[in-house]
Amino acid sequence: MRDAPAIDTYFADPFVLQLPDASFIAYGSADPAAQGIAQLIVEAYTSADLLEWKSVGPVLERGDPALGDAYWAPEVIQDGGAYWMYYSVGHGIRGHHLRVARSESPLGPFHDLGLNLTPNESFAIDPHPFRAEDGTLYLYFARDVLESERPGTHLAVMPMRSPTGPSEPPSAVLAPNADWQIYERQRPMYSGVYDWHTLEGPSVVYRRGKYWMTYSGGAWTGPDYAVSWASAGSPLGPWTPAPLADGRLLQSTTGGLIGPGHNSLTRDLAGRDIIAFHSWDEGVAMRRMHLNFISFEPDGPRVGGPIRGPSSPQEPCISTLLSRCIDC
Repeated sequence: MRDAPAIDTYFADPFVLQLPDASFIAYGSADPAAQGIAQLIVEAYTSADLLEWKSVGPVLERGDPALGDAYWAPEVIQDGGAYWMYYSVGHGIRGHHLRVARSESPLGPFHDLGLNLTPNESFAIDPHPFRAEDGTLYLYFARDVLESERPGTHLAVMPMRSPTGPSEPPSAVLAPNADWQIYERQRPMYSGVYDWHTLEGPSVVYRRGKYWMTYSGGAWTGPDYAVSWASAGSPLGPWTPAPLADGRLLQSTTGGLIGPGHNSLTRDLAGRDIIAFHSWDEGVAMRRMHLNFISFEPDGPRVGGPIRGPSSPQEPCISTLLSRCIDC
């Protein structure tokens, strides 16, 4: 049986944030065909319980047309009494850089602050703001790297002195390490031809005394797109990738999903860890948000069944919170 989406319409790159009143808001990339020249972009939905969702429409004001018309992967933090949205914008698949917008409300409208946070990158996408246990703010993202055994899009991190200002240059986090992460063989890029690899969509949490990162790899358009993980003792690493033999948490063999990927991590009202991600519909026409349980075990994360309905026998609910699991 195919896992049912939490939001049954186009909603890619989902990021779920719990608000101070314990409700939730999800931000996602809108259908490229519907973005057009609308003044407001980036879709948002609200929920009291992660089960029922209500659209609040687009929440980010479109920036200078010279920046491009492809707005991807918004994520939001609350800091200093305001909300800060990070996203990338470029021209289709070209020229993306990370930017930040501010709003007094999580419902927007978010106003771009005119800052390019990655001026020295050739291509940067999928920003993920994360505040570590010591209070330091980090911005994880994906960037293109050519000088590598596996050239392509790698993961990086940038310490931030404030929501709008890096305190240090970006440093490497994770490079591709497996063939399943190949986006396209013999891909023409940057005046060369490469077996192009892709890691993207990082999301970080602190559990069991260490930092865990979940991320996507491969071609987002293909059936091999999947979510994997890495762990570290520090937000700056070194990060240890999952074992190659069993490193994929979500792939097209999971729950009837098609190309699941680009996740974010949150907790439900009972304190259980939840992974939000998108997956294609049966017609491969739109990517929709799904919500599943996830647990962080000593030997690595485990993805359980969807939060709506019983969990799959092959994907047990969170073992460390089994006594509180209401859908097993």
